[in-house]
Amino acid sequence: MKIVTTIKEIKAILKQERRGDKTIGLVPTMGCFHEGHLALMRRAKEECDVTVTSIFVNPTQFGPSEDFEAYPRDLKSDSKMAEKVGVDYLFAPSVEEMYPEENLTHVNVEKITDVLCGACRIGHFQGVATVVSKLFNMVNPDFAYFGEKDYQQLMVVKRMAKDLNFDLQVVGVSTVREEDGLAMSSRNRYLSSEERKAALVLSKSLRLASEMVENGEKNPGEIRESMIRLIKKEPLVNLEYLSICDTISLRELTIIKREALIALAARVGKARLIDNILIKGN
Repeated sequence: MKIVTTIKEIKAILKQERRGDKTIGLVPTMGCFHEGHLALMRRAKEECDVTVTSIFVNPTQFGPSEDFEAYPRDLKSDSKMAEKVGVDYLFAPSVEEMYPEENLTHVNVEKITDVLCGACRIGHFQGVATVVSKLFNMVNPDFAYFGEKDYQQLMVVKRMAKDLNFDLQVVGVSTVREEDGLAMSSRNRYLSSEERKAALVLSKSLRLASEMVENGEKNPGEIRESMIRLIKKEPLVNLEYLSICDTISLRELTIIKREALIALAARVGKARLIDNILIKGN
């Protein structure tokens, strides 16, 4: 595996790779790898000739009071993990490399960014869409891989790629969970042992919702109330939002007819955790 830190070099390398008619897969990340990231890389390895993983903690997607400075970074460990999986190129640019001067151009995906995390983190998805579009232009991948745990992000990137005619396929990969059900996240390392135990109520509430739908419940209000009652039993967990919505528009549903997304975010100590589940009505 080769580690590349400049835009000029990654473009030159991949231009050469493309001369052999090779397909390129990109896994954009902010580093601090866990099994969820590795699942994306493995999928890319299975489906593409060349796998590129990027590591960039993007300052433009963090709000003023968010954890940009504290966000965990461990390039040495990440490099070893990516190499073991079989990544061909690890692209790890600096902030100065990605934003050499004030950025006057931004990519803004409307409507689907007004809800869920977008309603709580103003400007977040503009930062995401902008940096991902930059990475798409630098790497020019055939496939790009994103985790379904960040479902809204996946939908934003898919819509951006479609609307801006990027010649690539955006692939969603299922959420990877710990054995006890907690969705894997780089921010899980912020949790104390007590907070981590409390955080399990999030995945438990999603399982409860799934069971209710399987048993015939179609009223989002009933499902939401049951989930909130369960979550409130954990005083260390402060629910930020809980949405039962359409899988494409991300707008709230009044009845579950076919497929629906149940998504939530909560504060547990210093960590802001998100999770979701896709359900199908009977």
